Amino acid sequence: MRKRIWSSLIVISFIIISCNNKVDNEYISMVEHPAWANDAVIYEVNTRQYTDEGTFKAFSNHLPRLKELGVEILWFMPIHKIGVIDRKGTLGSYYSVMDYKSINPEFGTLDDFRNLVEEAHGLGMKVIIDWVANHTSRDGVWLKNNSEWYVIDSITKKPVAPFDWTDVAKLDFSNDSLRFAMIDAMKYWLEEANIDGFRCDVAGEVPVDFWIMAVQELKKIQPELFMLAEAELPVLQENAFNMYYGWRFHHIMNGIATGKFNTDSIRNYYSKEVTKFPKNTIPMNFTSNHDENSWNGTEFERLKEHTEQMAVLSFLLPGMPLIYNGQEVGFNKRLQFFEKDIIDWNGNYYFTDLYKKLIQLRKSVPAIYAFNFDGFSEIKTNDSKNVFAFLRESEESKLVGLFNFSSIEVKIKLQKYKDEDGYINFKSGTLAQIPETIIIEPFGYKIFYK
Repeated sequence: MRKRIWSSLIVISFIIISCNNKVDNEYISMVEHPAWANDAVIYEVNTRQYTDEGTFKAFSNHLPRLKELGVEILWFMPIHKIGVIDRKGTLGSYYSVMDYKSINPEFGTLDDFRNLVEEAHGLGMKVIIDWVANHTSRDGVWLKNNSEWYVIDSITKKPVAPFDWTDVAKLDFSNDSLRFAMIDAMKYWLEEANIDGFRCDVAGEVPVDFWIMAVQELKKIQPELFMLAEAELPVLQENAFNMYYGWRFHHIMNGIATGKFNTDSIRNYYSKEVTKFPKNTIPMNFTSNHDENSWNGTEFERLKEHTEQMAVLSFLLPGMPLIYNGQEVGFNKRLQFFEKDIIDWNGNYYFTDLYKKLIQLRKSVPAIYAFNFDGFSEIKTNDSKNVFAFLRESEESKLVGLFNFSSIEVKIKLQKYKDEDGYINFKSGTLAQIPETIIIEPFGYKIFYK
């Protein structure tokens, strides 16, 4: 949503290891993941800002470029008509939905969106759309016809505006007819546009039993349904969602960049929180998204010298990485949320090459697949203060990652790996034996895989 809902966040973990000891976590998710998600990268599309035209047709011209980049999941921010009453800014917030079965005329028509989905599918991509189940606009079609579906303030007798979102009205999920209508609206997009799933806005503010019921019904239409929760709640991952927002680790990355956190924060993150999420669930790793970019700054503002380093880290740790549109060209600007503000695609193509290389790495090294949590462990070094080193392994492959979060050059020793060969150096692309002593530049990293 437009601001972080701190009250709904909890500390998260990946289902992996504690320092050098693997953990047998029997808390298992019942959600079945589609096989295509295992090595996928998700890409967020801000349609309004993507092109001069801000339309689906204009965006479709970028599909071949994104295919070449290696993107497999396209996540579109809400595509529906936006409310007018109490609208924020000139154009309003995508998240103030007037009609769940409509298309925002800014973007084009339903046929335009259908064609876009079909073209994306033809290139081997999946499409999910943002779904705002928690609230509608204050002039939504449901509010006009079914006011009993809303939470009403006992004093003002008006629909409640959650948090400081004065342009929306909160829905009341204690009403069964609302639940059926919401599921019907979600089914509409599976049937009419053949989408592959939903990113569910402030999912933790909607009852868990609704999401479970919704997923059961939606899978009757789309058996390989993919569900992303904008939340960090283990209970949502048990029977409903495939993936959740890795907010906690995102803020650790930001904190390391500002000096608030250090490598111990990463260790504590993995060692103490390991059993909170069900096994086989997927965290989404990210250095930016629409909220972070617009409200807290670009990754360059927040991460500074650590920008490239953290981008690489987000691709290598357990989970699925997100690219927010423009990151692949090093776009360094906060996009306005309620106004037209176009991405400049004439950016830093160093990042294009970097992301392409990282995506190729994910597809070629099973050790870093999204579903592989058990093969992650920390590697002890002689400089645990500045360096976080880790191993990811599977039956077919290994990857060693070494990250220097300090502003000084470090020299570390990896006794355990000194005699192993057959690795490839990620940066050079050449065969290499991991040396016993490795020098890592300030804010740098070394990656070896086989």
